Amino acid sequence: MIDDIQNCTWHTGSGNVVNFEDILINLKSCIKNGGKIFVGSDSFVTNRKINFTSAICLYGDEKGGRYFFFKEKVPRKNYGNALVTRITEEVKRSVDIAEILTNVCGISASNIELHLDISPKNLKNGTSKFCEMLYGYVVGSGFSCKIKPEAWASQSVADRHSK
Repeated sequence: MIDDIQNCTWHTGSGNVVNFEDILINLKSCIKNGGKIFVGSDSFVTNRKINFTSAICLYGDEKGGRYFFFKEKVPRKNYGNALVTRITEEVKRSVDIAEILTNVCGISASNIELHLDISPKNLKNGTSKFCEMLYGYVVGSGFSCKIKPEAWASQSVADRHSK
C-alpha cells in the first residue's frame, strides 16, 4: 500500500532520483504544451517479495516521451497467491496516483489515462476474468483507461522496472 506517494523515492526513466515537486512541474508543463499523462503499475513476484512499480508517463508535448517511476517491495505473504489480489493492488496503486494528481495537485482527470496490465475478456488469459471489474473500478473513479495491448505504461514502462 502506498502510504505517501509524494514522499516515495521517485526516479526518472534514466534512474536518477527526482522529487515529487519536480515531477509536478514536468506534468503541468506537459499538459500546458498539449501532452497527456499516462499512469500504469505492474508487479513481479519473487519467493518472498512482490515488487510493485508504478510509472507516470508523459507523452505528446514538444519534449516527446519521458517517465517517472517508483518501486516498493512488500512481503509476498501480504497478498497470498491469488492473482486477483495482486492485480487489483496494481490497479489501486494507479488509481491512487491519479487521484492525488487530480485532488491534491489540481490536474484535470481528463488529462490522465490509466493503463491496466490486464487482458481483454475475450482472450481468456489469467487476468481476462478480472477485466470488467477492474475497468469498471477505474472508470467509476473518474478516469479513462486502456488495457492490453494498448496499456504500454503498465505493460512496458512499469514492467521494465518491476524486475
